[in-house]
Amino acid sequence: MADLTSEITKRRTFAIISHPDAGKTTLTEKFLLYGGAINLAGSVKGKKTAKHAVSDWMEIEKQRGISVTSSVLQFNYDGYCINILDTPGHEDFSEDTYRTLMAADSAVMVIDASKGVEKQTIKLFKVCVLRHIPIFTFINKMDREANDPFELLDEIENVLGIRTCPMNWPIGSGKEFKGVYDRTDREVSLFTAAMNGQKEVATERLGIDDAALADELGSHFYEKLQEDIELLDGASSEFNLDEVRAGDLTPVFFGSALTNFGVENFLQHFLKMTTAPLARHSSIGDVDPFSGDFSAFVFKIQANMNKMHRDRIAFMRICSGKFEAGMEVTHVQGGRKIKLAQPQQMMAQERHIVDEAYAGDIIGVFDPGIFSIGDTLTTSNEKFTFDGIPTFAPEHFARVRQIDTMKRKQFVKGISQIAQEGAIQIFQEFNTGMEEIIVGVVGVLQFDVLKFRLENEYNVDIRLEPLPYEHIRWIENPEEVDVEHLSGTSDMKKIKDLKDNPLLLFVNSWSVGMVLERNEGLKLSEFGKN
Repeated sequence: MADLTSEITKRRTFAIISHPDAGKTTLTEKFLLYGGAINLAGSVKGKKTAKHAVSDWMEIEKQRGISVTSSVLQFNYDGYCINILDTPGHEDFSEDTYRTLMAADSAVMVIDASKGVEKQTIKLFKVCVLRHIPIFTFINKMDREANDPFELLDEIENVLGIRTCPMNWPIGSGKEFKGVYDRTDREVSLFTAAMNGQKEVATERLGIDDAALADELGSHFYEKLQEDIELLDGASSEFNLDEVRAGDLTPVFFGSALTNFGVENFLQHFLKMTTAPLARHSSIGDVDPFSGDFSAFVFKIQANMNKMHRDRIAFMRICSGKFEAGMEVTHVQGGRKIKLAQPQQMMAQERHIVDEAYAGDIIGVFDPGIFSIGDTLTTSNEKFTFDGIPTFAPEHFARVRQIDTMKRKQFVKGISQIAQEGAIQIFQEFNTGMEEIIVGVVGVLQFDVLKFRLENEYNVDIRLEPLPYEHIRWIENPEEVDVEHLSGTSDMKKIKDLKDNPLLLFVNSWSVGMVLERNEGLKLSEFGKN
């Protein structure tokens, strides 16, 4: 058991979240650089160069220079085994991020120093708050013109509603960026840029009382730093690890991921503050990660990561015990025992087969089409399920038409497989089968991804006809009402999902209330069940 305990204790599993272009993928790469997982950081500007960020693997991501799906990356650093869940920043892919956060124990929030808290950061942050996930903040791009650091802290506190505790403090920004002051060590690290993807930064460190510091910074910046320190010591929240772990206080670090300044220091502090995998809630109470029984849940399904093999990978977060290749587990929702085949861990699209993995790790297993998002797997004799992952209501709808009707089989297979990944939701006309397919998405860019992937991976061309509906409701009690003869409104449409659950689409939000009034006993929900 000592081996199991020590292996699980050194695990750290976290997600990186941010608004697009805040520098999240660059920060991820620098972490991998320190862990020796890659030797040279690639440029992230996907449109301009053939070097793509390590974590962006899908063809459309390389063409557009954006992250569309979450990547899972594992590396070792300083005695820790680290699992990073790199998430898409673009809000049109936020549902993938929501699910990924279910698999993380903590989150790193990357903020652009010149833009502050942006719309997408707010949305993702609220998911962390709901789950009481500890949040660590990295304010990036200090080597460019930046907002006042006190204003940035105020914004985090006021907009996101979490108290801040700056662990270091920037001296200047942009061309005048001099470095950062470490509040714990009372030392200043003078800014040196590590360019061209190199790892080492020859940073000079001087104590706050060192006489040479005033000469290095210049009198203006030296005096400003002394004032800032006095203000911080008097006004900012005290560091309290319990409050950080409860998600009530965020430690804040300033730096520059692109130039590699402040990244390793942040990583070292972060690893000391985060915890090993924690207990997960289930239908039988909390499941202890150090339990001898293996258990895991599926949080992501990805088809065609390798176009040559037409494969489907189910990503699962191990919640307890040890995984061994070829082990037999109970697939709780499927009600049967299965062998987990071809277990692998990822470095974006580079994968390797794993013989063993532990609580906190993320593994991908071959999915013959039996898994759904939220499924529980375990070796325990006691049947239980981990808390479900909600399905978010789509906000945009389109009717899908295939251009070549001879390719019906490929079309149905392709659209069904992509839907099982959870990025799109498929519906059918209420009284027909798969003849009329309606697709719902959280963000309109998902339509482009669907069209691109059907063409690229399944050789099927489609035409999308936008529909005017913006609101969707699942009927919670179809057995108690006459769905066939509901008294609706002129802008209402009846559809069903792939499990034959009836749903209603509306153009106007006020129609929802009107339909509830007209149909006594009808219950509607904004969330579907997985």
